[in-house]
Amino acid sequence: MPPAPLKLLLSAHALRTWGPRVEASVPAGSLSFVTAEEALAADAPCDADIAFMTREVTGRSSKDNPTPELQGFDAVVRAAPRLKWLQIHPAGAERPIYRELRARGIKVTTASGATAVTVAHSVLGAVIALNRRFPLLADAQRRHAWEPRLGDRSPRDLKGQRAVIVGMGPIGRNIAALLKVLGMVSVGVRRSAEPAEPFEAVVPYGRLQEVLPTADWLILCCPASPLTRGIANAEVFAALPQGAHFVNVSRGEIAVEKDVIAALGGGRLGGAYLDVFEKEPLDPASPLWDMPNVIVSPHTASHSQGQNEAIFDIFLDNLARFRDSRNLRNDVDDLG
Repeated sequence: MPPAPLKLLLSAHALRTWGPRVEASVPAGSLSFVTAEEALAADAPCDADIAFMTREVTGRSSKDNPTPELQGFDAVVRAAPRLKWLQIHPAGAERPIYRELRARGIKVTTASGATAVTVAHSVLGAVIALNRRFPLLADAQRRHAWEPRLGDRSPRDLKGQRAVIVGMGPIGRNIAALLKVLGMVSVGVRRSAEPAEPFEAVVPYGRLQEVLPTADWLILCCPASPLTRGIANAEVFAALPQGAHFVNVSRGEIAVEKDVIAALGGGRLGGAYLDVFEKEPLDPASPLWDMPNVIVSPHTASHSQGQNEAIFDIFLDNLARFRDSRNLRNDVDDLG
């Protein structure tokens, strides 16, 4: 007797967009679909085995302000008694619901790697923009002011500058590779000190302070964990050379925001590219908005037109693995 078809939960939009390709990837009759909208309207809990949370489900949600669509999807997933695996579109899995599901024995997999190149491109753009003083040039243009950066005001050459990159996953490795093309040197920071290309050196989190005095750039691209929350603080900024630059494309809670503001305002930091914040959206009253040496990005470093396709490819790979009882890619439990 053939096994019962698996049931996949996804949004109505995702079903229209991806459903035909999902169906074509599995044997006929082995998979059925249910949308979150249908599940919310039903009287009984959803009987899905698998759930795929795509980008439009979160929409304009922030960690502090989930949209009704995301809250509805969460409610369906929480109440699904047969659920065995949830694929999510972000690279990180810090939301409390993911811990709840894992505690029930449900596999949660991320899309880590899907947007690594895009985020690295954002960081590369930020490094060049801050080094070449693009924000100041843009300000001068708005004022119709001709202000050449001459003499001591000229930007330093990027060649030979050192970047300390906290987090050596796909994003960190791609950043280091791009900076190497510019002639920059990267030092990686992660749990272990095992050497890795293209980093000149690798140190564990506990030795971060040792590599800061020679750093021109401190770049955060690590997951949120007890080891990393608050790792970028006043003590860390004080250990950097005067005028070093700061980039955060990880999570807002990795940096102590008041310490970032103080370091920028006091000149310890020469500039910053900030894609994530302790509270999102960033408070309109935050001084970060008006600092001339800061680029504020509304948590969009990973966004691109090809993002959804890359995430879908990871889901299809994992669907094949799930059906074959193989280890899933980007399993949060395996990532630690």
